[in-house]
Amino acid sequence: MANRPRPLSPHLTIYRWPLTMILSIMHRVTGAALSLGMIVFILWLLTIAFSQNGYNFFLSIMESRLGQLALFLWSFAFFLHFCNGIRHLYWDTGRGFDKDKVELSARLVIFGSVILTIFFWLVK
Repeated sequence: MANRPRPLSPHLTIYRWPLTMILSIMHRVTGAALSLGMIVFILWLLTIAFSQNGYNFFLSIMESRLGQLALFLWSFAFFLHFCNGIRHLYWDTGRGFDKDKVELSARLVIFGSVILTIFFWLVK
């Protein structure tokens, strides 16, 4: 008995993260990303207020591929955070905690975020 190896806990490489756990982490990450985006927004406002050259430089950065990617990701972060916030408001009513409803609402948050982001960029 002393020589038998003890069972190990599942390692992160084989453990499947539940969708609700991923969305919980992403809610925090998108909140931080939106805070960073707010700093960029304030910089944009400052360049408008103080310098035409600074504003033109800022626009050249935001119109680059990297700037467009950042804006796209910030808009996705906004819509994911928004949809997940609505989900949490629904939960605050004491409803939607069945396993099936939690999974459905998680999938709806992801689907809604993707659709809203695409719609936003098509309409802009």
